Amino acid sequence: MKKFSYYLLLPIILFAIVLTQSCGKSSDSGAAVVKATLYDSLGGTALVADPTHAGTMIEKGRLGIRSVIDSTIFVIAGDSKINGHFTVLLSEVGKGNLTGFTTLSNNLTIFVSVAAGAQDYTYTGLSMSAAHNPATNPRMNGKATAADFTQFVNDVVVGANKNKLPSNLITSVGRLLGTLQSQVVQN
Repeated sequence: MKKFSYYLLLPIILFAIVLTQSCGKSSDSGAAVVKATLYDSLGGTALVADPTHAGTMIEKGRLGIRSVIDSTIFVIAGDSKINGHFTVLLSEVGKGNLTGFTTLSNNLTIFVSVAAGAQDYTYTGLSMSAAHNPATNPRMNGKATAADFTQFVNDVVVGANKNKLPSNLITSVGRLLGTLQSQVVQN
């Protein structure tokens, strides 16, 4: 069985591209009408209490994105079809070390937030290809197969459903993830 890294979650980040493109239409006054970004539709920069960090405020858009990412990480980690690929992360968490989980969640949240239209963050992590290449990513436990990728997409849908995302958004995510398969599956 080929190894699969939890870094395969990076494609979820790009789902926002489908939803964040500006509308090129003009209003009756001739001014360009800009469509709200996905980040805006998730609450944008409005500050809310962070339920996992008492006394801390978080942008509502970022909280929504982090919630989907965290749910998806847990779905994938619990999936007997691919969780064997997450031995490093599962071992760390099993020993009470949440550093890897926290880093993954934060990196993916920033990446998706930026892709979804957030202006207050900058993603500085690996490219999609580098993140999925064991030669450039030491946490990547092997190259992903097409079957791994298909199971990953299924798990993303489960994670999105756990957060009650509308079906049209989930469909868009699935289509976009399909376009990323060649960057993720490298064998």
